Amino acid sequence: MSSRNSGASALELSSCAREPIRTPGAIQPYGLILVLDHLTLTVNARAVAQPDLIEALGDPLGHSLEAVLGGTLAHCRPLLEALEQGASHFLGTHPVGTAGHHHTVAHRIGDEIIIELEAPVPGEPGSLEDLYPSIRRFMAAIERAPTTQALCELAAEHIRALTGFDRTMLYQFDPDWNGAVLAEDRNTVLPSYLDLRFPESDIPAQARELYRQNRVRLIADSHYTPVPLVRLPASADAPPTDLGPAMLRSVSPVHLQYMRNMGTGASMSVSVLCEGELWGLISCHNQVARRVPYHVRTACEFIGQILSLQIALKQRAVLIEERIARRAFQVRLLGRMAGDTDFMAALGRDQPSLLALTHSTGAAIVHRGECILHGDCPSQRQVMQLVQWLTAQQIEGDIFCTDTLPQRWKEAQAFAGVASGVLAISISQLHDSFVIWFRPEVVRTVRWGGDPRKEETGQPLSPRTSFEGWKQTVRQQSLPWNEVDRDAALELRAAIVDIVLRKAEEMAALNEQLLRSNKELEAFSYSVSHDLRAPFRHIVGYSELLWSSAGERLNDSEKRFLETIVESAKSAGTLVDDLLSFSQMGRSTMGQIAMEMTALVDDVRHKLDMEYTGRAIDWQIATLPKVLADPGMLRLVWQNLLANAIKFTRDTPEPRIEIGHERTDTEDVFFVKDNGCGFDMRYVDKLFGVFQRLHHVDEYEGTGIGLANVHRIITRHGGRTWAQGQVGAGATFFFTIPFTAGDHL
Repeated sequence: MSSRNSGASALELSSCAREPIRTPGAIQPYGLILVLDHLTLTVNARAVAQPDLIEALGDPLGHSLEAVLGGTLAHCRPLLEALEQGASHFLGTHPVGTAGHHHTVAHRIGDEIIIELEAPVPGEPGSLEDLYPSIRRFMAAIERAPTTQALCELAAEHIRALTGFDRTMLYQFDPDWNGAVLAEDRNTVLPSYLDLRFPESDIPAQARELYRQNRVRLIADSHYTPVPLVRLPASADAPPTDLGPAMLRSVSPVHLQYMRNMGTGASMSVSVLCEGELWGLISCHNQVARRVPYHVRTACEFIGQILSLQIALKQRAVLIEERIARRAFQVRLLGRMAGDTDFMAALGRDQPSLLALTHSTGAAIVHRGECILHGDCPSQRQVMQLVQWLTAQQIEGDIFCTDTLPQRWKEAQAFAGVASGVLAISISQLHDSFVIWFRPEVVRTVRWGGDPRKEETGQPLSPRTSFEGWKQTVRQQSLPWNEVDRDAALELRAAIVDIVLRKAEEMAALNEQLLRSNKELEAFSYSVSHDLRAPFRHIVGYSELLWSSAGERLNDSEKRFLETIVESAKSAGTLVDDLLSFSQMGRSTMGQIAMEMTALVDDVRHKLDMEYTGRAIDWQIATLPKVLADPGMLRLVWQNLLANAIKFTRDTPEPRIEIGHERTDTEDVFFVKDNGCGFDMRYVDKLFGVFQRLHHVDEYEGTGIGLANVHRIITRHGGRTWAQGQVGAGATFFFTIPFTAGDHL
C-alpha cells in the first residue's frame, strides 16, 4: 500500500518534495568541508567542526589550496584540476593540526570542488587490506547461497559483524517504493522489524535518488548539532552549495526526529542497485551514537556492490528460466494456430498452455463479437462489458494489465473473486478483439512498521512517531503481473497478428487466383455454350424434318428412337442456354435504376401463366418497395424463384405461394415461400451451386443452374441469398438488396 494511496495530505507530500536535502548549508560535526572554485582552487565556503582548528591554522576562506590547513593539501592540485564533472576521488589521509590524520575525499559538482576531511575514529583499521579477510569470507559464502533471500541474510550478518551495529536489516522496494524487510541480523537491544513493511513516504523520491547516487550514508548521532557552511561575503547571493555526494552532509531535521522516534541513536545505509536502479537498502541501526570508520564503510560498500551483482545475476537467471518455460507454452500454442484457420479455436484446444503462458487461472478470447471462455472467468456478459471498458481506455502499446481491477473499474467488484487481476492484449486495430487473462483475488495480511496512513491535519511536515506492527488486510487484489507475464502476452499477440496477416495474404492470393480462374472458366463456358447452341438446334431441326419426310415408313421402335433424339437435343439445348445465361451474368455490365418490385413480380407471374394452367394456386403477394437494381437481372431472379415454386407445388392439393418483404437498417429482404415438396436442410449448402439438384430429373425437370444464377445476380448487387425448407412442408427462399448510400426508396 503506497502512501500515494493512503490519504497523505498534499501539504505533507509537497513539503517533503521541496525539502533541500542536497543543500542543507551545514555538515555533521565529524570533520570539515572546503568548497573551492574549480578554476582557481580558492576556498569560497567552509564548514569546520572544531573552532580551535581555525585558531591554530587560520580561516581558509578566500585562500588558495596551498595556503589552507598548513599546506597539507598542496600536492593535491594536479588531481583536483583533472577531476571530472560528477566524479569523486579519495585523496588519502592528511594531518589537520592536532586533530589527527583525516580521510580526504574530493567531489566535483558543477563549478565547485568539495573537499571533505573526515576525522579519524579511535581504533579504526589502518587500511582496507585489514578488512579483506571479512570480505573474503562473505564472497565465499555467497557462492553457496541458493536464493536471493539467502544472499540478503548473508549480507545483513556480515555487515553487522563489520560495523558492530545493534541491528542490520535488508529490505527491498516494491513497484510503489514501499520497503519490505527480507532479512535481519540483530542483538536484543533493538526490536525486530523482520517481515514488516515501511511506506514509500518514509524515503521520499529525492532521498531515493541520493541513495542511488551514493551507495553509503552514515548518521553517527541522531542528536548532533549541525555545523554551518560559512561563505565568502562575495558569494552570499550564489546558489546554495550542493553537498549531495559528501559523507559529512547534514541530514534533514525531519529524518533525525524520525530516528529518535524509532529509538535509534545512529544509522548507516548501504544501497543495493540492480541494473543501475535502486533495488533495496541495507539499513543499520544502533541504540546509541556510533561512528563507522572510513575503511569499514568502504568494505561495506564493497559488500553492497557484490551483493547487488549477485542479486542481479540470480534474478536474471530466474528470469531466463521463466522465459524459457513460457516460450515452451508459446511454441505449443503457435503449433496449434499454425495448422488451423481459426486461431480462437486453436488457442482453446490447449487450455493448460494458454493459462500457463501468463500464470493465470482463466482466459477469454474475444473476436468480432464472439467470446470464448477458458478456466475461471467472469460471465460472457461481464467479459464483453470489460472489453467495452478496455476499448475506452485507449490502451497504449496494445497491452493493459492491473492487479487491482475493482479499484480502477467499480463494475469489476462483482467478479473480484475470479478477476481482480487482468492482463489484456489487443489483437486488432479494426475490431474490439482481445485475449484477456484473469487472476483471482488473493486476500492477505500485510504487516506494516506503524500505520502507513496519514491524517490530513494541515500541519507542517513531521515524522511519524509509531513503529508498532500494524496489520492491513488487502482485498480485491491479485498477485501482480511481472515483466515475464507481459512479454509472454505481447509475444503471443505478435504471433497471432503474424498468423492472421499471413493467412489473410494467403487468402488474398487464393482469391486472386480464384477470380482469374473464374474469369477463364466464364470465358470458356460462354464460348462452349455459344458454339453448342447451333449443333443442338440442327439436331432438333433435322430430326423433325426426318419425321416429316419419312415418318410413315418408320416402325414404332424407330419413331421412339427419333422422339428420344429430339427430347435429348432439346434438353441439351436448354442446358446450354442456361449455361450461357449463367456465364453472361458474370460478364455483363450491371445498370442500376429505381424500379417497382411489385410491378416486376406481377409481370413475371403473368408470363408464367402457362406453367400452371389448370391449377388453382393461392397467390399471396405483399406490397413490395422500390429498389435500386438491374431490372433485367432482377427479372431473372424472380423468374427462377417463381418458376421453382410453381414446379415444386404441382403435387400439392392446395398450392400456396407467398411473396413477402421485410426491411432492416441496411437492406431490403425479399422471400418466396411455398407449401410444396420442400427439401432436407442437411443439403441446404448445395442449393445455390451450379448443377446441384436435390430431386431426380425424372421427378422435376430442370438443369440445376437457376438458383446458381439467382445467387450470382444477388451477389453482384451486394446482397445475400439463403433458404429454409422441410421435406413435405415447403420451402422459403430469401434474397436481399442493400440500401444505396443509406437511402430508402
